[in-house]
Amino acid sequence: MSQRLERLADQMMRDLAALIRQDLKDPRLGMVTISAIKLSRDLGYADVYVTVMGRELDADPSVSIAVLQGAAGHLRSALGRDMRTRVIPRLRFHYDEVLVRAQRLSTLISQAVAEDVARHGDEDAPV
Repeated sequence: MSQRLERLADQMMRDLAALIRQDLKDPRLGMVTISAIKLSRDLGYADVYVTVMGRELDADPSVSIAVLQGAAGHLRSALGRDMRTRVIPRLRFHYDEVLVRAQRLSTLISQAVAEDVARHGDEDAPV
């Protein structure tokens, strides 16, 4: 991504986070954190990757994503008022599964270590 697109994505991330926090009062939304924005080269669309906090990690995020998709037009027009660009991209929201995958990997590693300790005991413990 070019430096201009990176700066624009960073600005969009800050502005969009503020808009979601201030304007969207839907209780189904939960606490949304924007983890990344990827802009197309022609600024036709922006893929907005979000995580939803305040829920269990295995909970289905589709309700929160649906709320964001429903508010995408409002958010886009509000961004248009705040940003100084000729084109405001269409917003497409996606759930970022990084936290869920990290939690699963951490659990698997902990299980493997516990099984290894149970199998071998403290043979390898330093003296």
